[in-house]
Amino acid sequence: MQFGVHAARGAVRQIVDFALPPRCAGCGSVTDDPHRFCIGCWQQLHFLGEPCCRRCGLPFEYDSGLDAECGACLAEPPAFGRLRAAVAYGEIARKVVLKLKYSGRPGVADTLAHFMRRHVSAADGDAILTPVPLHRWRIWKRGYNQSGLMVSALARRTGLRAELGLVDRVKSTPPLKGKGRRERALAVRGAFRVPERAKGLVSGRAVLLVDDVYTTGATANACARILKRAGAAEVNILCWARVVRTED
Repeated sequence: MQFGVHAARGAVRQIVDFALPPRCAGCGSVTDDPHRFCIGCWQQLHFLGEPCCRRCGLPFEYDSGLDAECGACLAEPPAFGRLRAAVAYGEIARKVVLKLKYSGRPGVADTLAHFMRRHVSAADGDAILTPVPLHRWRIWKRGYNQSGLMVSALARRTGLRAELGLVDRVKSTPPLKGKGRRERALAVRGAFRVPERAKGLVSGRAVLLVDDVYTTGATANACARILKRAGAAEVNILCWARVVRTED
């Protein structure tokens, strides 16, 4: 009987794969397996890891030790403890994010989570996953929070607890694209809060804050600060892509 069930499932999968084959998250070409990139897109992705700044994950050209920090973090320590990103922000990383945010492709969140998963360590064992929030007007317009979809996908892959409402965005902010570091920080000032209903969950716990792209850190730092004020023991950041070089 069990063999028959497995055989039936295999047949159904073959039919589905034939009708709706898995496709590259970057360009849409057919791939052998789900959550994969074609060779062309894969070669354009720059995956991030060690050696890097222990705080913000900025890649180093050579290994400076596990406790090494970049100049920016030494000069102005961020509010979060650690940030890690799956890839450097570039053309393909950007295309994937745009598909998730604006093309009605929520399934792309599973692909991003597939590659972000490697940055969830044993030290995150009791952390709560939560997304960087969108303002309610933007959610109504888009239909979903892309970071919330990523949180749900990561929770399924890691077993970590997901809480989608630990942080509220109480102020609608203008688009941050094209703004410098100082302008971004001013734009998100007072934009976030931890609601009363969530303070009991946050107190004394580690929080893993999830976002799609890390640019200057204005949003991540603003969220980390209010989570720590609410009693979070530690706030770390996990994102799909981070800007490695910026002129801001």
